[in-house]
Amino acid sequence: MAQPPAGAAVMESAAVPGPAGTTLSLLLVDDHTILREGLRALLELQPDLRVVGEAGAFDEAVELATRLQPAVVLTDIGLPGRSGLLLVRELRRVCPAARVILLTAHASEEYIRAGLDAQADGYVLKDAGHAELIAAIRTVVTGQHFLCKAVASRVLATYLLRDGHSPQRDPLNSVTARERQVLTRIASGHSNKVVARELNLSVKTIEKHRANLMRKLALHNTADITRFALNHHLMDHESSEASGKLELRRAVGSSL
Repeated sequence: MAQPPAGAAVMESAAVPGPAGTTLSLLLVDDHTILREGLRALLELQPDLRVVGEAGAFDEAVELATRLQPAVVLTDIGLPGRSGLLLVRELRRVCPAARVILLTAHASEEYIRAGLDAQADGYVLKDAGHAELIAAIRTVVTGQHFLCKAVASRVLATYLLRDGHSPQRDPLNSVTARERQVLTRIASGHSNKVVARELNLSVKTIEKHRANLMRKLALHNTADITRFALNHHLMDHESSEASGKLELRRAVGSSL
């Protein structure tokens, strides 16, 4: 399990007041409209917090973040199309000054680790109190990280129990180059049909590669595949590879 980020803050009931005279702009990202409306009503009771936008999906969130440049983005992990974990990484590109808090119902170690590895600034469970959420917002804008009390306790317990001396086998050793290509594309939110077209293979072949991957890596669904790719930095490799191909296309004037 990943160690708590340096400077991570754990707040309970008391909220840290924001800098005098400043208003923090917020972007809410969640596919449940009623939850966003409730969050907006709650947050805007605070004189220093203002919701400037709401999004229900990955692409909409990226567009709004690019245009609005909010101070803080609150996003769920489970979003239609692409994961909120991938959104954290994309926000680093389009809105680098924003602080990102994962607001989610996922409390398992796998999700917490994936959230920290994706470089989220905060991790708050949806059953946390409103004071804890507001404290998270005001904490991350100061440059610190924030873990809600329940998450911080789990991270600490796992860290203390971890045996740092036991060697671990790299699970990627069993994955072929073709399977890795399939894995990164699925983790990016591409369907089997799209992956088949990109790799010039049949859909049936992609389904076979996907089944082999899930068996070898003990993955159960697309969310597991996405977390695995993020944890092993495979998405960074895919982005570099895609950029290289784009540059080559421009140079030779043809498609690859």
